[in-house]
Amino acid sequence: MTLVPGDTAPDFTLTHRVGADAVRLSGELRKGPVVVLFFPLAFSPACTTEICTVAEDWGEWESLGATVLGISVDSPYVNARFAESCGATFPILSDFNRDVATAWGVRNDDFYGMRGVANRAAFVVDPSGAIRWSWVTEDASVQPDFAAIRDELRRMSQGLAAGA
Repeated sequence: MTLVPGDTAPDFTLTHRVGADAVRLSGELRKGPVVVLFFPLAFSPACTTEICTVAEDWGEWESLGATVLGISVDSPYVNARFAESCGATFPILSDFNRDVATAWGVRNDDFYGMRGVANRAAFVVDPSGAIRWSWVTEDASVQPDFAAIRDELRRMSQGLAAGA
């Protein structure tokens, strides 16, 4: 089942570059909120648009204090090249074994005949590990509502500043 606001985000540790330290969600949450972006396949047109859009607006994401983690089932080698081609300075993580897509309820076992591809999905996770905002689509051509994600991050920031 797909995670919804109020659910606890399952922790994960994934590789983004062979030879580099793996990224652990719980470690990133110690720094602040995390935006998790699942996408079906690196280098596909809609996925390229999504990751390039975030990369092009990187200053805004940083100003919101968010860590952004992209996740696909592609290998770390492919994801590293994809991140480079999009100018993404945030990690594009490899869920090659499909464990995270499965745990987060976004695994699609009939993606144009391919099994185990992640649906396009976006989650905002607060520092306590709670899902604060979620969105999932089986239509790979649809992009996440980045304005809504940023709005949720602003609300969280205001709430954290107020001691909520």
